Amino acid sequence: MDFSNFTEAFQLLADPMVFLFLICGVLLGVIVGALPGLSATLAVALLIPFTFDLSLMPALAMLIGVYAGAVYGGSVPAILFRTPGTPASAATVFDGYALTQKGESQRALSVAAFFAMVGGLIGTVILILLAPQIANIALRFGPPEYCALALFGLSMIVAVSGESLLKSAGVAIFGLLLATVGMDPITGYPRLLFGSVSLMEGIPFIPALIGLFALAEVFRSIGNTEQIAQRSSGKFAWPMRSDMIRGSWTGIRSGLIGTGVGSTPGSGSDIAAFMAYGIAKQRAKPGDTFGHGDIKGIAAPEAAKTGSISGSMVPLLSLGIPGDAVTAVLIGAFILHGIQPGPLLFEQHGPLAYSILATVLVAHIVVFLVAILGTRFLVRIVACDRKLLLASITILALLGAYALRNNIVDVWVAISFGVLGYILEHQQYPVAPLLLALILGPMAEENFRRSLILSDGSYLVFLTHPISAIILTLSVLSLIFSVIRRQKPRNG
Repeated sequence: MDFSNFTEAFQLLADPMVFLFLICGVLLGVIVGALPGLSATLAVALLIPFTFDLSLMPALAMLIGVYAGAVYGGSVPAILFRTPGTPASAATVFDGYALTQKGESQRALSVAAFFAMVGGLIGTVILILLAPQIANIALRFGPPEYCALALFGLSMIVAVSGESLLKSAGVAIFGLLLATVGMDPITGYPRLLFGSVSLMEGIPFIPALIGLFALAEVFRSIGNTEQIAQRSSGKFAWPMRSDMIRGSWTGIRSGLIGTGVGSTPGSGSDIAAFMAYGIAKQRAKPGDTFGHGDIKGIAAPEAAKTGSISGSMVPLLSLGIPGDAVTAVLIGAFILHGIQPGPLLFEQHGPLAYSILATVLVAHIVVFLVAILGTRFLVRIVACDRKLLLASITILALLGAYALRNNIVDVWVAISFGVLGYILEHQQYPVAPLLLALILGPMAEENFRRSLILSDGSYLVFLTHPISAIILTLSVLSLIFSVIRRQKPRNG
């Protein structure tokens, strides 16, 4: 690595206009991410036209700021109202909202902000040092590896969700069945549409997400309007030292996981967050209380999803391949401003390439500072009259579901999944496997069938590819370990 390029990159970033647009991007991203139904991809895509008249660095700083801000912003409603603003924040609900119910929403928000920064910084440092090597590993992923990765994600969340492995597996299988609704990914044949053209692309994920968490919580809270007193720790919600220490190793490990998952083209921050949460819960110690407000349960998904931001930049900058939907949009922004991402970027535009890395690094720090300064005011929302709060959540949830495609069918999908989520939780079935099955189901099916096509129908293709064989072995081991862990209390 040429440190002279990196020094020059920070000089480019020191331009007050660049820093100003970065802050504006972060603020806008946090606001967009906090609104259910709006994603980081949408925020970046909508902002690109406004960067046409800007020079390159201010434009890129603003877009990267929006990206980082939106990924964190989704955790704000997830923690305060059990309403994930973005799919990547769904895993933060389990322990973040549990702390809010205990009156510690400020603590949850500060912990989320801190470990989001930790994961982002870890991912960016790895990006700076090891981008070419990680890109070479990511290029080795084909259909068998992607299928194995999807199954590994499902196995992890099934293994750690709920007290009953059978219930978790049953919910996951049901989710996989729902994921088959829509057009066949290989033949294009319509399946299980029940006469609705709106389901051609499958069950819309964001309305389903809104229903499973936001509306299900509203249904559960009907008739219970008791206020939850929120404790405040002062003017600024700086995380407690004990919380930072308790979640430190989980945050570091999850940041590494997020970077690895994010650097794999086609994966995203939502997969990284659930995978990190699953691994953290799998490695839980006797004193851990995952699902009931454990700091580690917030540290894991937050560090992983911001680590995946940096990870997604690896294939973007090194190979010119988008790591996820947001970086696919960013490629368009690069090209519009006369820059072609790829192997020659670091050779032909060294200072510019490293200035982008420096921008990502600083963006994570700015997000943390904005979050810490704003947490005290956000907590006041929870103190509002609970009837008004539930009504507002319902309206925002339904508007978020409708705004995705301006389609009333999405509203009914959200309501249906709200009822489904309420019933599942009332009967003590976990909803996390269903949610992750909707995310990973299409990925698993498409790559499973492509693998069989490439191997002329031989299932051995998953074992003859070393990476997929290792991932599948880890999937089986996680389930076996889960069975052993659940039987220990009975034998004890």
